[in-house]
Amino acid sequence: MTDKMKNIYYPIEAEVIKVTPETSTIKTWRFKLSEPMTFRAGQFVQLTIPGIGEAPFTPSSEPGTVEELEITILRAGRVTDYLHDYIGEGDLVGIRGPFGEGYPLDKFKGHNVLVVGGGVGLAPMRAGIYGLFQRIEDFKRVSIKFGARSPNDFCFDDQFDEWAKKPHTDLTLTIDRPAPGWTGQVGVVTVLLENLDMDIEDTYVISCGPEIMLKFVTLKLLEKGFDPYHIYLSMNRRMSCGLGKCHRCNIGPYYICKDGPDMCYGEIMKYPNVFG
Repeated sequence: MTDKMKNIYYPIEAEVIKVTPETSTIKTWRFKLSEPMTFRAGQFVQLTIPGIGEAPFTPSSEPGTVEELEITILRAGRVTDYLHDYIGEGDLVGIRGPFGEGYPLDKFKGHNVLVVGGGVGLAPMRAGIYGLFQRIEDFKRVSIKFGARSPNDFCFDDQFDEWAKKPHTDLTLTIDRPAPGWTGQVGVVTVLLENLDMDIEDTYVISCGPEIMLKFVTLKLLEKGFDPYHIYLSMNRRMSCGLGKCHRCNIGPYYICKDGPDMCYGEIMKYPNVFG
């Protein structure tokens, strides 16, 4: 590796080898990296399109040392629109990172883990779920709760049956409104937290989704008696440099890009800008 490539600001080259539509507004890009990258579940990377811009995304593929990386992206702005419209198989982009701390899976060892996701939040949650599955015997139980607007808005639904068959793992889904053929729960994702059959004192939570969802999930968890220090929120917002230098993504003295993006609610709850 050259000295230039050691510069954290300099992206490595990544070739698109596959693009998979997940929903009408979400796609997964699979990249072949020019050199291996090691990332932990919950860490993020910066994806660069020369001449267009750069944006942060959490990989949705299995963590570890990898030569191929998947990123699942919602169409939501200039960079993501360009990705959706123009970046396909054979195209080259830049990827730098990884950044952040990721999920503290060692802290969860010997306890239950509750995973709560909604919308495109299922994308970064998948790497977290893979991280849990890699060491599934370390945890008493993994309970996955996902919500979406409609049955067609779930990412990775072709994998749900496989996930639910993992040892001491369960998966429950809900949609916002009734839909033809749907026989599962109906309501926003917090309805899945109403009647939890888990030992709350012995459970850690990781949650990812739109910020308004994170707010109401957190309020519901606190109402149910969860310890604020057992709640970890994927706060992916306003991140730019990835190194805590641009001062855009702070919550109090913490920087989401450097100290997170999966923040312990107990550590940030006293600051007024937790949820925007």
